[in-house]
Amino acid sequence: MKTTGFNLPILTLLFLIFNTSLTVAQETLPFQKEVNSIVEKYQKQSLPNGGILFTGSSSIKMWRELDNYFPGTPIINTGFGGSQTHELLMHLDDLVLYLEPSRIFIYEGDNDVNAGKSTEEIISTFKELTSVIFRQLPESQIYLISAKPSPSRWDLKPQYLEFNQALKTYANSDQRLTYLDVWTPMLDENGNPKGELFIQDNLHMNEKGYAIWKSVLAPHVPSEIK
Repeated sequence: MKTTGFNLPILTLLFLIFNTSLTVAQETLPFQKEVNSIVEKYQKQSLPNGGILFTGSSSIKMWRELDNYFPGTPIINTGFGGSQTHELLMHLDDLVLYLEPSRIFIYEGDNDVNAGKSTEEIISTFKELTSVIFRQLPESQIYLISAKPSPSRWDLKPQYLEFNQALKTYANSDQRLTYLDVWTPMLDENGNPKGELFIQDNLHMNEKGYAIWKSVLAPHVPSEIK
C-alpha cells in the first residue's frame, strides 16, 4: 500500500499539544483570570456605541457604582487590581479596543513607580499604549489620570512628582490626550496627603477620595452619549 509519509495520529497529537500550549500560555498571562471575568461581564450587556470607559489599576477597579458618580452616563469599568502600565498594554484588546469607547480614562503608573520603574520606562510604555489605541480607535480621546498621593507610599513622593510631571508633559504633546491632576486636590494645607480620603491600608480611597476624583473628571464626562 502506498503511503504519504505522514502519520495521522502523530500529526493529531502534535496539533493538540500545540493548541494546549497556546491555551496554557494565554491562561498564565498576568491577571488573565480577572480579565476573562471582565470580558464575560460586558459580553452579557448591551453597551452603547462610543461609550465612556475607565480602566487601569485597583483605584479604578475599586471605584464601584461609577454610574452613580456620573448620573445619566453609562460607564464601562475594566479596572483590574494591582496592574502596571505594561499589563494594561498586554490586555488592551480585551479591556479597551474590543469595547470601542470614544473616551478612555486611564489610571496607571502608580504601581509602576512603586515597583521601582524609572519615569522614562513608564512614559515609554504609555506612548506605546496610546499609540495602539489611536491606531485602532482614531477618533477616541484619552484622559491620563495622575498618580494620587497615598500616605503608604509617601516615601516615594519625589518619584511620583517626577512621573506626574512627565505624564503631563506627554499629554500636552497631543491634543487627543488630556492630563487630569488628582494629586494636588488630595493634599492638605501642608502639602501632605489628606488621611481622611483613604481606607485603612492608606493606599486605596474611600468615598471622600472618589468624590475628589469625580470633581476633577466630571468636566470631561458627558452627561449622555449621543
